Amino acid sequence: MRKASLPLAFAAIAVLAGSLAAPGMRSPVAVDAPEAPLRPAFAEAKWPFSLDQWGLGRAFVCAAADCGAKLEVYVRPKIGFCNCSSGVSDDTELERVADTDLISQRATPLGPGRPVKVGWMDGRVRSYRTADGRSSLVSIAYNDECDVVVGVASSSAADPTRIEPAVVAFLDSRPMVLWAKKELGLEFVFRQW
Repeated sequence: MRKASLPLAFAAIAVLAGSLAAPGMRSPVAVDAPEAPLRPAFAEAKWPFSLDQWGLGRAFVCAAADCGAKLEVYVRPKIGFCNCSSGVSDDTELERVADTDLISQRATPLGPGRPVKVGWMDGRVRSYRTADGRSSLVSIAYNDECDVVVGVASSSAADPTRIEPAVVAFLDSRPMVLWAKKELGLEFVFRQW
C-alpha cells in the first residue's frame, strides 16, 4: 500500500509545481476583457443633507473594497411632483425632478439618459461628471402616476456608466421596491412587477 501511494504523491507534486507561475510571470489575461460587473454590498447610512420640502430620504454606502471606489446612493420620494400624464419619460423631466443638486450644483451630463424600469415603475437614468471632475454621478427617477422616487449616486469612480447598472439593480431590489411602494402610499395596493 505504501509503494502505491508514493507515485501518487509524486504526481500531485508535479501537478502542483506545474500550476505555479514562474517568478515574474503573470497569468494570461485578455487585454480588452470587459470589467466584471459590480456586486455592491450596500449598508444604510444617515441621511447627510438638510431637511427641505421633500423631507429626509435614505442613504446607502458601498465601501471601496466592494465597489472599487466608495459609492453613495441617496433616494427619496417626491409626492405629487411628477408629470402625471407622461411620467419621467425624457431628460427634461429627469432634470426637473432629480436630486443631483444635493451633490453638485454644476454637473455635466455625459450623454442622453436612457429609459429604466424599477419594479412596476418606468423612469429614466443618466450619468454625469461634477464640474470639478472629481466625482461621477448617476441620477435616476421613476414614477407611479404623479408621484416620483428620485435617486442620486455619487462615486469617485472614473466611469459612471460602470456604476449605473449597480445602482439601478440596487434600487430595483425587492426591499427597495417595497420601501418605495410604502413611501408612495401604495402599501395595500396591488402592483405587479
